[in-house]
Amino acid sequence: MSCSSQPFFTGPRSGVLPTYERLKEEHEVAVLGAPQTSGAVTSTVVNIRSETVVPDHVVWSLFNTLFFNPCCLGFVAFAYSVKSRDRKMVGDVIGAQSYASTAKCLNVWALVLGIVVTIALIILTATLAH
Repeated sequence: MSCSSQPFFTGPRSGVLPTYERLKEEHEVAVLGAPQTSGAVTSTVVNIRSETVVPDHVVWSLFNTLFFNPCCLGFVAFAYSVKSRDRKMVGDVIGAQSYASTAKCLNVWALVLGIVVTIALIILTATLAH
């Protein structure tokens, strides 16, 4: 019997081991004593594939479409976000990541240009009002 226990799940909470396994092993060692044979201990490894989370940036794209839409960048970002969501639903993770990356880049540009245009309009209005 192995003295070290390994977590069954690999994920963000895998560092916390259940206490009942450790107590059970300690009890068996105390009752039965040390292992008498020095045979090889076999173990089974279970790999659980976690789903890759691909952000599709739909909400950000919709915000940019409604409020910051210079040169229709927000609308194009929204189209790529919807394509990314469609690819994710089909199961094409690589295609979804590609469309999401393009949507993110377009959203950054739309937001930056929208803020710059808004600040320029505020400065222009303030200087012309005097």
